[in-house]
Amino acid sequence: MTEQNHLELTAGIAEQKAIRYTPAGLPVIDLVLEHSSSMQEAGVLRQVKATVKAVAIGSVAERIQTQPIGSVWKFSGFLATPKNGKNVILHIQEFKTL
Repeated sequence: MTEQNHLELTAGIAEQKAIRYTPAGLPVIDLVLEHSSSMQEAGVLRQVKATVKAVAIGSVAERIQTQPIGSVWKFSGFLATPKNGKNVILHIQEFKTL
C-alpha cells in the first residue's frame, strides 16, 4: 500500500494569530481557513462549506503573515493530528494565487 497524505484546498484566510517561534527559532503561524464550493455527490450538486484549522512553519509562515484576512489562495500541504489534540490540522507547505 502506498501511503499518501496530500491536500489541496482553495480557501480564504478567516483568522490568523500573531507569528510565534519554536525553540529552534522557526516562525510558526496558526490560521483558520474557510472554504466554499459546489460539489457533485451521488449525482446531486450540493453547496459545501468547511472551516479548517491550519498551521504554517518557516518561510511559508513569514509569507502568509503578510496576507490580508479574507484573501483567497490555493493551499497545499498535509493533514496531521497534534499529539495532545483531537482535531485534524492542515500543515501548509505552499500557497499560491488562483
